[in-house]
Amino acid sequence: MNWEHALIDFKSYLKIERGLADNSIKNYVWDIEKLVKFLETNQLKDSPLDIHKDTVERFVYEIAKEVNPRSQARIISGLKSFFNYLVFEDYRDNNPLDLIESPKIGRKLPDTISENEINQLIAAIDLSKKEGERNRAMLETLYGCGLRVSELIGLKISDLYFEEDFIKVTGKGNKQRFVPISNINKKYINIYKDEVRIHLKIQEGFQDILFLNRRGKQLTRAMVFTIVKDLAEHIGLRKNISPHTFRHSFATHLLENGADLRSIQQMLGHESITTTEVYMHVDRSHLAEVMNKFHPRK
Repeated sequence: MNWEHALIDFKSYLKIERGLADNSIKNYVWDIEKLVKFLETNQLKDSPLDIHKDTVERFVYEIAKEVNPRSQARIISGLKSFFNYLVFEDYRDNNPLDLIESPKIGRKLPDTISENEINQLIAAIDLSKKEGERNRAMLETLYGCGLRVSELIGLKISDLYFEEDFIKVTGKGNKQRFVPISNINKKYINIYKDEVRIHLKIQEGFQDILFLNRRGKQLTRAMVFTIVKDLAEHIGLRKNISPHTFRHSFATHLLENGADLRSIQQMLGHESITTTEVYMHVDRSHLAEVMNKFHPRK
């Protein structure tokens, strides 16, 4: 088995058996391609089945010079998953990364913005432009429902259950969940959908996609990033924000106002509550409130 065949098999495994999204699969493949490039550069003939721990250690040492510890940890994690797959399929009897430790990087706290800053960003949208109502509806949905940008651009009209006050969201690995939606969020989506979107010449295959570009096609992730960056620059917001910042702010503000982690986990679509627990570090005051409210020895 050469590297090309191993990658094809691994991609199929990630997609079919683990149900990962295309972006996640691309990241795994990128990690392995870094190792393959290292082997080619150093004229090493190791195959996926016989590459030794010493060679992998050399590779890890080299990438440590090029990337930050967080990226290094991600590459090591990706390679471990790849070789674990080969062991699982009985192609190898060991993982050459078993004894290689990732750098200690700690947990990166998510960036957030205040409710006032969110209001300023939304107020800065130019509603006189055709895309204004769309952009307002999108930002309200990012913040109001805590969506990932990929979930936002993939949202369909058939996913809107406004009478029940929910939307259906398709998240990572095509896993679906229902997320509550507020009246104000529904109001701005309806304005865009019923007064702006109906005038677009919608391209074949995009009739059910909610948020469209001016050519009647699905928006790209990059376009949503650009919209957010431009608004931040317009109001002079000196923070490095992205569409994901609205998702982090959604979770943080819910926690600050007394929501429980389990509910936040379900709305965000986190498989493990340990992922959601990072928001406890953002708002430590919540811990003190829980202690004061529930501990018997106050």
